[in-house]
Amino acid sequence: MSVQVFLQGKILGIDEFLFAPAERDHDQVFTGRSHWISLLSEVLPRALLAELGLAKILLGSSGGGQFLVVLPEESRAAAEAFLEAAAREIAALSDGLLRLLWSATENLGDWSDVRRRLGEAMNHRRGTPLEKGGFNAEPVTANPEAQDYFAGQLGMKLRDAESAGWSPETPGRILTTSGKHVWSLAGSQPDALPFARHAAPSDDGREPASTSTLAARATGLHTWGVLRGDVDNFGIRIRRAQTIEEHIQLSVMYKQFFAGELEVLCSMPEFWRKVTVIYSAGDDFAVYGAWDALIGLAREIERLFHRFTETNLKDFAGPEGKTISMALALAPAVDASLGAVFEEAGERLEAAKSADKDCIWLLGRTLEWKQFAEAADLKESLMRMIAEFGCSPQYLRDLCGIYRETQSKMSRRQARRMGGERPWRYHRRIRRILGAARPEGASERGDFQKARSGLIADLIGRSAVTVKLRPAGRVALEWARLSAE
Repeated sequence: MSVQVFLQGKILGIDEFLFAPAERDHDQVFTGRSHWISLLSEVLPRALLAELGLAKILLGSSGGGQFLVVLPEESRAAAEAFLEAAAREIAALSDGLLRLLWSATENLGDWSDVRRRLGEAMNHRRGTPLEKGGFNAEPVTANPEAQDYFAGQLGMKLRDAESAGWSPETPGRILTTSGKHVWSLAGSQPDALPFARHAAPSDDGREPASTSTLAARATGLHTWGVLRGDVDNFGIRIRRAQTIEEHIQLSVMYKQFFAGELEVLCSMPEFWRKVTVIYSAGDDFAVYGAWDALIGLAREIERLFHRFTETNLKDFAGPEGKTISMALALAPAVDASLGAVFEEAGERLEAAKSADKDCIWLLGRTLEWKQFAEAADLKESLMRMIAEFGCSPQYLRDLCGIYRETQSKMSRRQARRMGGERPWRYHRRIRRILGAARPEGASERGDFQKARSGLIADLIGRSAVTVKLRPAGRVALEWARLSAE
């Protein structure tokens, strides 16, 4: 009986490659690069099995920049040759920034032992990049057609392509028109590649909307942003898998959730003309679009993910992999680079996940999802003061000034020691701001007084002794200010 071999592949250098400068068509090149990386880890293992004449069922997990397949020992040498050819072209297309690495080990012992051996072999390859060719290894030759390939083939045509293909003549490329081996991109097909590719249409419907077009479709301030999300402690959840079957089940389950739910959500009426998907992977995603639509999308994804984990992970102990954190970065200008805003969103996400879990970085603050819901309700109350009681939008800027003044006057240590400031100062200032912002002679005075009192309590709490301006209140104020611009 032939010995089975587990082969694991990983793509390294993704961030450096995505953020590398482009000579022209910066946003299209960035989008094409992200699509290429997303599909490489899906297409390569499938093409490998097809080239070796092996069954599709030997595909373990794929996506998110890595893959796992099962091979007979006799196919190991051929698989090495296949991956070496793909690695050379991947390096050429990425100007040496991307590296395709792989490791293999026999299917002997428990899955935990197999996983450990795969990891050790992968770390050895990563630490010795010149091991095979030594100092005589051929230098990477950049492909001069790479940017045209990313911008034209993967940045534009892939949005409407019905399939993705692969050919041995171009082992590192994803083809959109033909190929020796072809896979459907239609989600309804049983063997379709899980690939979220929704793009908000332009005004004429002929191509994806530009960032400036998406900014013009925003409510309030005309700007756009990038929303990124990542499952908390996903790696720990995967490493706790006791068997290869459990490992594959978890990997496929998360990947299908993000690819499927993103595509469905973005087709909803409130999102389809305002949001474009950058990528979806095994445990994270990224989209860009009108800033107000991205906030609503974040709320919906968190709600669906919570339901997903409650249903599918109820038998798994521990909180790992059951919560999700996100970050929203707004473009500093309408013509800002998509890659630069994407990078900022990633930095904000890392900062949020370092400080907490199950949270979102939004408009200058990190909030738990419960606080995010409170901020959304408070934002509606702030907007009601304008829509129903005739307050001037300027009052939102004046209220934001209270937060800025408090931060400049009090350190965090002082605020913790004192428990906040004297409450009557804030009550008096907020009442004065709201009163001045409301036109004289406005009707429904009783309702206005009630709404004003409730708004003050939501912003600074209900304590009669001390008060601390709430983070959710600061986010709600900024949110309402942008909506009223």
